[in-house]
Amino acid sequence: MRFLTGLAAMALVGMVASAAEKKIDLTGENTTIEFTGTKKDGKHDGGFKKLKGSLTTDGTDFTKAKFDVTIETDSLWSDDAKLTGHLKSSDFFDVKTNPTAKFVSTKIEDSKVGYIITGDLTINGKTKSITFTAKTETAEGKFTLKSDFSIDRTDYGMTYGGDKIDNKVALRLKIDAKP
Repeated sequence: MRFLTGLAAMALVGMVASAAEKKIDLTGENTTIEFTGTKKDGKHDGGFKKLKGSLTTDGTDFTKAKFDVTIETDSLWSDDAKLTGHLKSSDFFDVKTNPTAKFVSTKIEDSKVGYIITGDLTINGKTKSITFTAKTETAEGKFTLKSDFSIDRTDYGMTYGGDKIDNKVALRLKIDAKP
């Protein structure tokens, strides 16, 4: 009888724990990932239209949250049609060989300037740990996260253009979702 009572108590604790956990589905509808690449004589903007993933949190402590996002690289767009085609080629994202890019968080810390999010970013089959700062807000049943940061494109095998194209690429991330 004690065994059954203990089993029932464990099941109840498990239900309460999972009931407190909140999962926000991330899609191209509520999450935008945009970039700006620069060169000596200008810049180009772009982004990705399709992604899927989730943000899981306990609802009270964002430092315990987990991100898992997969980006469809073929959904890449830019401000120039010819450039879009080139960015999809093997010189950059190689979308035929690498149809997805992925970000999985590994650590989230609270700081004076927002949250510091660390995770593994995989592009072109190459994974590198990145860290960026994000600001969040929860109001009226909505969760918002905004972040502007940069990555080095050469870390992911994108070396085309040598010194004509800047290696640092600015990224803008915005989540505007309902839990």
